Amino acid sequence: MIYRTLIASMNQITLLFLPCQLKNQRTLPVDLTLTKGIRLLEALCTSEKRRGVTELAQELKLQKSNVSRLLKTLTSIGYVERDEVSGKYGATLRIWEYGAMVSDRIDVRAVSRPYLEQLAVTSEETVHLSILSGAEVIYIDKVDSPTPLRSYSRVGGRAPAFCVATGKALLAFVDQQKLKQTLEGHLQQYTASTISSLDALEKELLLIRKRGYAINQGEWRNGINGLAVPVFDHSGRAVASVGITLPPISPPQLLINLLTTCSTNISKALGYRVA
Repeated sequence: MIYRTLIASMNQITLLFLPCQLKNQRTLPVDLTLTKGIRLLEALCTSEKRRGVTELAQELKLQKSNVSRLLKTLTSIGYVERDEVSGKYGATLRIWEYGAMVSDRIDVRAVSRPYLEQLAVTSEETVHLSILSGAEVIYIDKVDSPTPLRSYSRVGGRAPAFCVATGKALLAFVDQQKLKQTLEGHLQQYTASTISSLDALEKELLLIRKRGYAINQGEWRNGINGLAVPVFDHSGRAVASVGITLPPISPPQLLINLLTTCSTNISKALGYRVA
């Protein structure tokens, strides 16, 4: 999966070589060899098995001689390897190494900030960015709306994950065994609306996973509701969640749409490929 992070970076590099209209109508030259090489590497990285020269040429609509030459070049610099028995080619871990370096430099808080600010303006609600830490969520960023509802939160603050929207949005993507271990001894009753039964919570998390968003209906603080959507990284892992604080009402579809768009944009910026 991490191949995708580097592929996205490589695609951005490729764009630098594509024709670009200048004010004086001149264009930059296209490096076709580089473009073909990156397309070939993408094909190998996204394939579940090794590929032969002929099938790669057919898929990419290139001459077999071009594909063969490019594969030899990529093999010589360590990005591709050839199986001596089948004669077919596959990507090496070299591209994973560089993808890991790119991934390590991505700061989810820094990436998310402009999208959070935009959401706070369009929704006119307080916006949070949270991560999961054991049975709690940590608020790692917050943008107050022009007319904020008191949200009992601060950057660096914690809340029980099972009864706030940002926490439930993340718990919905934790496997069942780990979920039980994580929440054991933590399901206490904070308000009359708190879901304190593991069975009931698991049903709620299944619903969240299906519909794509979580709702907190005064389950931690009376009179304070919340709506949240998970954020995914390049590997498809739910690494954070974006949430908004609401009064005790059912969230309108417009807010759900705004929040979903925000989380989708952040996920894309982190390298996630939205289906």
